[in-house]
This record gives sequence, structure tokens and C-alpha cells, in this order.
Amino acid sequence: MVNKDQVAGVAKQVKGSVKQAAGKAAGDRQTQAEGMADKATGKVQKAYGDVKDKVKKAL
Repeated sequence: MVNKDQVAGVAKQVKGSVKQAAGKAAGDRQTQAEGMADKATGKVQKAYGDVKDKVKKAL
């Protein structure tokens, strides 16, 4: 079962990808960097959700 951290992490990764692409297309390095940061944050959040899920299943 998927938990809210996994969903939020994936959503943040998608948002970051879109923001990064928009920044790249517009030549806006700030927006592109923010998108990259959002993607990284999303990956961490999803990984946290994955671990939480594994611990819950193990108990």
C-alpha cells in the first residue's frame, strides 16, 4: 500500500521535472535550479515513505 510520503514525493519529483523543463525552455536558470531541487527533495521524501512502508510491513 502506498503512503502519503510516497505520493507526495512522486508528486514533488514530477513538479520539479516540469519546473526544470520550463526554466530550461525559458532560459531561466533560477527556475531550472528550483526544479532540480524539488526533484531531489521529492526523491528523498519518496525514499522515506518507502522505508516507512517497509518498517510497517515488517511489524
